[in-house]
Parts: sequence; structure tokens; C-alpha cells
Amino acid sequence: MHILGLETSCDETGVAIYHPDKGVLAHMLYSQASLHEGFGGVVPELASRNHIHHTLPLIRSILEAGGIQKADAVAYTAGPGLVGALLVGAAIGRSLAYAWGVPAIAVHHMEAHLLAPMLEAEHPDFPFLALLVSGGHTQLVQVNAPGVYTILGDTLDDAVGEAFDKTAKLLGMGYPGGPLLSELAEQGRSGVFDFPRPMTARPGLDFSFSGLKTQVLNTVAKSHAGEQTRADIARAFVDAVVETLVTKCRRAMHATGLRRLIAAGGVSANRQLREGLLRMVRNEGGEIHFPRTEFCTDNGAMIAYAGWLRLQAGVWEPLRFAANPRWNLTDLNGGAR
Repeated sequence: MHILGLETSCDETGVAIYHPDKGVLAHMLYSQASLHEGFGGVVPELASRNHIHHTLPLIRSILEAGGIQKADAVAYTAGPGLVGALLVGAAIGRSLAYAWGVPAIAVHHMEAHLLAPMLEAEHPDFPFLALLVSGGHTQLVQVNAPGVYTILGDTLDDAVGEAFDKTAKLLGMGYPGGPLLSELAEQGRSGVFDFPRPMTARPGLDFSFSGLKTQVLNTVAKSHAGEQTRADIARAFVDAVVETLVTKCRRAMHATGLRRLIAAGGVSANRQLREGLLRMVRNEGGEIHFPRTEFCTDNGAMIAYAGWLRLQAGVWEPLRFAANPRWNLTDLNGGAR
């Protein structure tokens, strides 16, 4: 069985073919970063129009790369995300499924991120803990089985990826700033600036990064903004974020007794975060899993895989389709909070 996966939730058009026995046969990604760079962030209307322009050509290319003429099922991101962008993928995905006479599956974007490590040869067994870190989400989730999720911690304000981008902007970097900030932090010196570790001194597993961003703003305003100073500020910010995420993950492992942890989403590609989580998990006698870097950001492969699992559970969509820009992870079958 070949599953076509379509990802159009924000500013990247991802298309992939997944086979349950052979794995990911082909995947392609078109990034809109250059389109939105001049605006300092994603412009929803431009994102939607760009998805319209690129999705069908990418589908033609991916079918050719996969050596097939049509798929046996079509999975598409139905939420959360930008409603216009989601509707592009939903309309194209549902229409293709109807034309081909195959099932269509609406996929939850964050569930797909959460399951992305399952695409690797060495993947975790259920149950496990998941740290989801992206531009729009920062969550700790207990994953008992596919579709059975308990949210243990959530962000109260900025998601960690959003905090990276905003901090990069404060330091005069372009969009998207998160990867640029991480690179600059590599040149910085730890300990020159000391930023707070938000909400680590109180019990609980929720996150907050708006205060850390304000601390960066005040530090930039008071400091001589030379290149080394900018790098030191970037390093202090990254150190604070990493220690905060590591602390919360350790706390979640102790609270649940689970020893398996995965980290997924765009920020999970950050080298400092991976090293910090790896050290912590080794000290705790546990195991950790990451998706390969190309599957950390939005991509069609994770959508195709999540769609296959939903199809195996007997879930597919009627002819009527919809986008759900604020779809909660625990709204899925078996979800609870």
C-alpha cells in the first residue's frame, strides 16, 4: 500500500510517499522562507497562494519518484495551522482521493510530529514521553499508544520556536531566525550573561518563554551590541532554553516513571538541545529518540505515516472535508486530559 502525504499547515509544502513495508519511498519539500523574509514572518494569504502554486507539481514529481501512478490512500494535514493553508492541502488531498477512489485521512499536525521518530530504523516502543518543540507548540505529552495522548505540560505564552525567532529579530537577524540564532550561539561564551530558567523553580510541567524574551530585550538595550556580545547573548538565551526543557523532561520522567523520551518538531534539530537531552537521559538510565533532521521540520513523510496509522485504526474522511486550525491533540480518538 502506498500512502501519499500532504503537509501545508504553514509556510512549507511537503509531499511524500510512504509504504508500510518499505518505509519512505520519496519525499520533497518546498520552503517559502524567502517569500516571507521581507515581512519578518509568515503572511497567511501569501502562504496559501504559494501552496496552491506548488502542491500539484510536487505531487506529480513525488509519484514519478515513487514509481507509481496513484496512491492507495491520501493523508493531508487538517490542523492545527493557518486555515487558508490547511484548506489548500485538504481540498487537493480530498479531491485526489475521490478521483482515485481511495480513502482520504485527515491528520493532526502535532500527532505527525510526535510520530516522526517512528520512521527511523531504531524507533521507540510505546509508551513513551514526547517533547514537541516547534514554532507554534511546546508540549510534553505522555504517549501510551497511537491516538492515546495525555498532555502533561503546555506553553502559557510563546512557543519555544517562536521565542527563538523573536530573539533572533531582537539581535538583528532575518527570518526565519531560529537556525541563525543557534549558529550565532555556537560562537558565544557561556556565563557572560545569565538569563532565568522560566518556571523551573515551581512545580509542574508547563512552559513560559515570554519573560525570557523580555530579558533578552532589556539586555540588548543595555549592552554594546558588538558581534561577540550578540553571540554571548544568543548563547545565554539558548543555554536558558535548553536547561529549561531538559529540567521539565527530567521532571516528567520522574512523575510518570517512563524512561523513553522522544523530541520532535523543528526545534528538536537544535544541536545544543539534543546534547542536553542526551546527557540527561543517559544520567537517568533511559533512552531518547530523535527524527532525522529532515523530518524535524514540517514534511510530508510524517503526514503519510500518521495517515497510515489512522487508516489502520479504521479512520478516514467522508466527501465533506474541513480544516481545523485550533485542533487539540487530545481531541483524537482515545485522547484524554
